[in-house]
Amino acid sequence: MSAAPKKPRAGVSAVNDGKVSGAGFSSKMKTLYLDCAAGAAGDMLSAALLSLLPDPAGAVARLNAIGVPGVEYVLERVSRCGVAALRLAVSVGGKEEGHGHSHAHAHDHHHHHEHRTLGEMLDIVGALSLPEEAKSAALDVYRLLAEAESRAHGRPVGEVHFHEVGAFDAVADIAAFCLLVSEIAPDEIVASAVNVGGGTVRCAHGTLPVPAPATAFLLEGLPVHGDLESRGELCTPTGAALLRRFVGSFGPLPPMRVTGSGFGAGTRDVADRANVVRAVLGESEDLSCGGFQEEVRELKCNLDDMTGEEVAFACERLFEAGALDVFTVPATMKKGRPGIVLTALCSPGARDAVAAAMFRHTSTIGVRETACRRSVMLRREEVVPLPGGGTARRKVSEGFGASRAKFEHDDVAALARERGVTLREAQRLAEASAP
Repeated sequence: MSAAPKKPRAGVSAVNDGKVSGAGFSSKMKTLYLDCAAGAAGDMLSAALLSLLPDPAGAVARLNAIGVPGVEYVLERVSRCGVAALRLAVSVGGKEEGHGHSHAHAHDHHHHHEHRTLGEMLDIVGALSLPEEAKSAALDVYRLLAEAESRAHGRPVGEVHFHEVGAFDAVADIAAFCLLVSEIAPDEIVASAVNVGGGTVRCAHGTLPVPAPATAFLLEGLPVHGDLESRGELCTPTGAALLRRFVGSFGPLPPMRVTGSGFGAGTRDVADRANVVRAVLGESEDLSCGGFQEEVRELKCNLDDMTGEEVAFACERLFEAGALDVFTVPATMKKGRPGIVLTALCSPGARDAVAAAMFRHTSTIGVRETACRRSVMLRREEVVPLPGGGTARRKVSEGFGASRAKFEHDDVAALARERGVTLREAQRLAEASAP
């Protein structure tokens, strides 16, 4: 499932690729972290955001004013495995949906056969009294759901009928989360790996393995894990779509100064675990001040039976496969043999191609992988006129309160040969010409 470029603020971004753009200038950024160790559903995610607000009851009053047909939001204070949490109950026509379902978070799969097309769902969402950024986000979520259902059922998107996620309680969950994100207005949203649960889930089409097909499609490319202790669905299609739409990166709780935290409860109180999503709000250093942060994969292998020429050739092939950087480190292998550790950095999207090149062009039989986040300065290239004619390229990097510039070595070397001077003298000549 493809991802569109991310806009500067998480609350209004399009479906994203995990990179935080370098558009801001503040020294601090507001970070929202979602801990999905117990899964994710629309009602849990919305309730977790409510727990961060100073007046949750007032926020629920605003939710009831957005005009989801026949829907009433009710705020409940509950305990899940001894943890105090908020629960956002949704009643449709005076009756709360989701009771008696066979999975842990029962707001997304509906066993009554209420069918609506994507166009009808978009009309319903479009008529809600939401801020434009929240409404746009909610429309994005339904398009993601439609794409996933289309793939799951093998039908064109226009023919998808929302019998699973099209009821008004699902509209209510999506609209609530989008509105609350716009009110909190985080600069970035980070989430943990998502617990999808285990076993099977009963849907309108029968019993399916967890995660159900549409949920699995929505989670493609995102970090997830199963749970052998669970017997049911912990991540619903609505929860997966919201995470895919809003979360910029996944990983552990990032460094921040915590300003608030709370818990959003699921419908059930499970005996052996807190059935909650935890939300943490805090301030972190703004890595968008002239730079950006992105997810990368670090691929490594140990080599002790290749020549220097073979290793150099392999490094070239790794760059061609999409590696961002390739380097080697001397190491002592088993039996005291000298060898090297070959490392390649690449984007998540290039991971398969780079790993395949590492296997193809080296003698390794195993590649280690680590998910990392890296901070990168913004870079540009200037062309500097030189006294006496000619030009030299100058690379400038800025960000995170630092800046540096360096002339391209090949251009400086060419200048030294042309002027009959040393490389150091040519370097000084080029630097004296820089603005």
